[in-house]
Amino acid sequence: MVDFKLDFLDHVAILVKDMDASVAWYEKVLGLKRYQLEKWGDFPIFMLSGKTGIALFPANTDDPKLEATSKNVKIDHFAFQVSNEAFAKARKHYENLGLDYIFKDHHYFHSIYTKDLDGHDVELTTLVVDEDAFYD
Repeated sequence: MVDFKLDFLDHVAILVKDMDASVAWYEKVLGLKRYQLEKWGDFPIFMLSGKTGIALFPANTDDPKLEATSKNVKIDHFAFQVSNEAFAKARKHYENLGLDYIFKDHHYFHSIYTKDLDGHDVELTTLVVDEDAFYD
């Protein structure tokens, strides 16, 4: 038994081909704010909403490529939880951007999935049942 509690997901680190283009995409699509720490140099670049988000690192494009459809070991997707109101606004924002996305009804949650510039699956999810009944 663990005698401590995790507070929240801090970040997910992802590898990208073009740091500047990825920063711009996450700012434009999700409204994440760029944080770059001087003592760490050029990377990682954190893209945050409050205290949670992603850390961008440059991909080594000389490494062998893992097929995008592979179900082998890799990050499948990462998700940000939003309110029902923010979820509706995000769908409209995606539509205004002409961004392709997929809606999924997960019974307890509704989610929209899109791909970033490097093909990472980015999910926005919202709880559609009573929070107190879902989380213990």
